Amino acid sequence: MLLLLFCLFIVIISFQLFYYLIVFGKFSFVKAKKNNPKRIPISVIVCAKNEAENAIKYVPLLAEQDYPNFEIILIDDASSDDTLDVFEAFEKQYQNVRLVKVENNEAFWGNKKFALTLGIKAARKEYLLFTDADCYPTSKNWITEMSSNFTMQKTIVLGYGAYEKIANSFLNKIIRFETLLTAVQYFSWARMGKPYMGIGRNLAYKREEFFKVDGYRDHLKIRSGDDDLFINQVANKKNTTICFTPDSFTLSKPKTNFSDWFTQKRRHVATAKHYKTFDSAQLGLFYITQILFIILPIILLAFQFQWIIVLSLIGFRYLFTWIILGFAAGKLKEKDVMYWYPIIEIVLIFTQLNIFVTNIFSKPVHWK
Repeated sequence: MLLLLFCLFIVIISFQLFYYLIVFGKFSFVKAKKNNPKRIPISVIVCAKNEAENAIKYVPLLAEQDYPNFEIILIDDASSDDTLDVFEAFEKQYQNVRLVKVENNEAFWGNKKFALTLGIKAARKEYLLFTDADCYPTSKNWITEMSSNFTMQKTIVLGYGAYEKIANSFLNKIIRFETLLTAVQYFSWARMGKPYMGIGRNLAYKREEFFKVDGYRDHLKIRSGDDDLFINQVANKKNTTICFTPDSFTLSKPKTNFSDWFTQKRRHVATAKHYKTFDSAQLGLFYITQILFIILPIILLAFQFQWIIVLSLIGFRYLFTWIILGFAAGKLKEKDVMYWYPIIEIVLIFTQLNIFVTNIFSKPVHWK
């Protein structure tokens, strides 16, 4: 039995070596290319529900972008706070800001996809750039950087949405490491020719991609997934590219307590089960190997079975994963989380296991 577990442990290490080196390596070791600014017309789309405080701070940062031809579509998704008043004030203040008011609809009540559909239909530009109301660009060149990746063939651009750093917060490091790992996965698979998701905090695509599939029609009843389920449906090797220059990043305020973050991740995991079969399978297989990498050596070391080889394999695995993720973290300006890498990874693995088990017995609440 122990010999069988030992052989399985070697298989797990081999799989992870392949996954990190071949898949993650596609992003970790790629050099950022400098694209020429396209100056194409852009509609920046922001959907907000009860985000008055954030809108006051962040909409001006969007309006101040150094880009010659863009509009901002502000969508008030039936807010109950002062969001609509704030948006109306911005519409008067900035010539390129336009407001879309969404009233509660019995058939689509609280569905962000319905609100976004109205905003997309109202957009006057052919190229759409999305972010959330609680996000802001890291530079005035955000639109320039993201739009520069569009070509005649590349009509979808996947960007990086980071979280703000909070000093002396271990939870913040976990959140940013998980965000880093997710980005490395979807960037890497996009470069492998198998794009499977994007994030609404920083995502761009041509209008025609939306209307080719009748928007969110195929997954409209699923409350989440306006970003990842849509990209999972329409993205392919020919039409998708990535953007990871520092000026293209957006930042968001992270959750500050574990319960809120846990609830947020439950929604994300529940959405992922609706991905295409291959995408769900590769993600599931990756996380299974992550869990087995923790459990198997504990059993083997408890019985002191080939303990020298087991410890050597553990050290080797952490060395190559640390190096590969370290290169990716450098690109995405998240190097500090890698100092805590082994500990954060173990905490994250068991948190994800907890999320999976919890979601089996109860459905996560989608507030949008």
